[in-house]
Amino acid sequence: MLTSPHAGALEPGLATGIGSLPHSDAHAAAALSLRVHPTLPAVPQLPGLNPREGLIAQWADALPEVTVGFDGALSIDRDRVTDPIAPAFVASAHAGLFAFLAAAACDPVPPRIKVQIVGPLTLGVALAEAGLPTSLAFRRAGEAVRAWVRALDALLTARMPHTPVLLFLDEPALVLWRRNDAPLEREQAVDLLSSSLAATSCLTGVHVCGDGDLRLAFEAGPLVLGVPVSDALITDADVLARHVDADGWIAWGAVPTDRPIGDSADALWRRLAGVWCELTRRGCDPVRLRTRGIITPACGLAGHGVSQADRALRLAADIAGRVGDQSVAARLTIGA
Repeated sequence: MLTSPHAGALEPGLATGIGSLPHSDAHAAAALSLRVHPTLPAVPQLPGLNPREGLIAQWADALPEVTVGFDGALSIDRDRVTDPIAPAFVASAHAGLFAFLAAAACDPVPPRIKVQIVGPLTLGVALAEAGLPTSLAFRRAGEAVRAWVRALDALLTARMPHTPVLLFLDEPALVLWRRNDAPLEREQAVDLLSSSLAATSCLTGVHVCGDGDLRLAFEAGPLVLGVPVSDALITDADVLARHVDADGWIAWGAVPTDRPIGDSADALWRRLAGVWCELTRRGCDPVRLRTRGIITPACGLAGHGVSQADRALRLAADIAGRVGDQSVAARLTIGA
């Protein structure tokens, strides 16, 4: 597992967001994240404000062979694949980041923050679909993500030098490896993801969307595994057990983003507790499940309305408070 100088910065009962928000006002999006999740606010990505802030488009632009259209679509110029990669934070693609940094610099400064960029596997798949040969697409994706990770690390060190950062790589393409339909061999995929995680001094996480390959993400060595809460997690109980036993953390995607959620966290809390109980039956340490966990929505919220996104983030905070309470109780029970 990859560690960081800030490895002790996480604590039970934290809540944060996953990537995107639906706002067309960057300052409103940043303010919401900081207000609802003050102990671990997430930098918002705002594809509704500008398609260039989309999951792929926001980061592909560093590659000289890639042109990102106004709609976020990629086009490839193969003659430029040997040109240097040049990550640059520009207002058209990073309005959410700039608004967040401006707001977070005011008192009170958050004790820690979360950022998220595209993972190399997902970017590699997108580049191959846009026209690059597969092996070249994944090589360039890895180079681009590592360059962005280092650039983001430097920017945040300069702007918020004493604030621990949790950096997630978002990998929705992991579903292809779960289905045995991926264009890259598994061992190569693990190496590519692991090398991207190793490029930063931040705390690291991998967001596994939907039915993604959790085992591959675990093998890459992040500190935090981000997983949607569902019964499908039971099949990966051994992976989750090994992860928390090695002092890893789990970001439980306890607030669904694919269906209505209502106004109360009670049903979502019972669902999470039920999954924990079943994981415990399959060999997971019940104390570690509760004391090594933070709470998030299952995925990004760009496809929701602003009020729905607000509700999802607030429900995550509510559930996180209950996790914090259970963590305290669990520690008292074992005398910690």
